[in-house]
Amino acid sequence: MPYCLNKDFSTTRLVINDRAEIEKQSSDKFESLLFFPEGNDQQNGGLRTQGHFKQSLSNKPLITIITVVYNGEDYLEQTIQSVINQTYDNVEYIIIDGGSTDGTLGIVRKYEHAIDYWMSEYDTGIYDAMNKGIVLSLGNWTNFMNVGDVFFNENVLLKLRKSLFADIVYGNHSIYIDSLDEYEIINVEGYKGRRNIPFCHQAAFIKTKILKENLFNVGYKIAADFDQYLKLKAINVTEKHIDLIVVKYLDGGVSAVSRKELIQEYYNITKKYAPYSALAILFVRRVKFFLIGV
Repeated sequence: MPYCLNKDFSTTRLVINDRAEIEKQSSDKFESLLFFPEGNDQQNGGLRTQGHFKQSLSNKPLITIITVVYNGEDYLEQTIQSVINQTYDNVEYIIIDGGSTDGTLGIVRKYEHAIDYWMSEYDTGIYDAMNKGIVLSLGNWTNFMNVGDVFFNENVLLKLRKSLFADIVYGNHSIYIDSLDEYEIINVEGYKGRRNIPFCHQAAFIKTKILKENLFNVGYKIAADFDQYLKLKAINVTEKHIDLIVVKYLDGGVSAVSRKELIQEYYNITKKYAPYSALAILFVRRVKFFLIGV
């Protein structure tokens, strides 16, 4: 039976100490790892390493939040606090660090009493790190709240929990505009018919089983999320938009060089799923980039 470990955090109110039961439940639903295979340079910690685990309950599905980070000491603490201070009380939190050399791990260790599992080791990029988090996820639903991103308020998961009735459930987001020192609210309700992903991944909750069966293609360095989305659409996953602001995120922008690489990756991906329209879409994107730089 679940019991209360600590009432202070969303991630410590409901835990179970029966590892065998958790392993059985995860194998019944989907294959998951409780701990990532250790390498020579790996460090790890968190509630799982202390024998504390999570499970879904009939009226409280387990929601997994994954944060990937590399040298993010300036922004990581605010991201962690936005997760562990959620009012919903069945939250699993996983942090995947790419081998940071700054103070990132000091911040992680400061909060590891409220983090289910964290690991730090070299990875090949953000999508490799995100895949590691997916493999470790035990929740019914998974969300990526990367370093610098924060939930819009402490009640987001509590409100969203009532709407988890599709394979992908996504809300709106807000972007921080540094020059104005304010957030711009983006309602994505009408974005579904566009060529790109109709949501930002920080505002999306996807069934974990689907993610495990469709990991990110790490061959793409910038647009693997676009590839994954088109792959999910091709297998006819269900999508649901909800009128809820899920996240505030920092828009770091994309350099001109990265934008050109992004356009090329989008073309390479699009031609796999829509070969006849890929060239036309590539042409439009290049013209748009040439004229207005976006």
